Amino acid sequence: MNSNVPDHLTPAAKKLLTTILLIFFLLFPHYSGYLGHHISATFSASDPKFLFMLVHFVAGQTLGIVHEAGHGVCYLLPCPQWIMVAMGTVFQWTFPAGIAWYFWHRGERFGAMVALFFLGFSMQYTAWYISTAHEGLFVPASKSFLGVDGYHDFNYLLSLMGWVRYDGLIAGIVRFFAYLVMLTGLIGMVLESFISTPKTHAKKSRQRR
Repeated sequence: MNSNVPDHLTPAAKKLLTTILLIFFLLFPHYSGYLGHHISATFSASDPKFLFMLVHFVAGQTLGIVHEAGHGVCYLLPCPQWIMVAMGTVFQWTFPAGIAWYFWHRGERFGAMVALFFLGFSMQYTAWYISTAHEGLFVPASKSFLGVDGYHDFNYLLSLMGWVRYDGLIAGIVRFFAYLVMLTGLIGMVLESFISTPKTHAKKSRQRR
């Protein structure tokens, strides 16, 4: 771990970001609607859930693009059908997980915890998607990220294993671990921004040298 990497966020910025994501986490069970795929971009700053909707919309759109990019890799490479279908979720999880690993490897713990929090959010998105597998193989354009009719990834994957009828149970398990990952990231952010001090980090850095 590289202990000489400068910290690019001020203590005040860390506390602000931690507070925003803490509020988001507390509002999540109430406003997620478990888990409405689309949150409209036309929301008002006067809306009491504005902060939640803003973070949810930006993060959801970003992860949606990454998800589709995962499928896109297999449009270029000769992947088997089931791998092509699974690659959307693989990319959607490995993207924030990779960012978390990168920051942790550089010794930037706060950045790693933020990325871990969004890995949990990505898993929440997947849990919702799994829970709708029983609705059928085709996803109508009104529910599709790209706005066109498409295949339901988890209807296809769970059908291969004969597990479509267990989609609610599987979604619940994924959702539990998603909350656990989000909470772990949030606790790490609180420790890094409110508990740890610059002197503490300096002492740890000297000990690692």
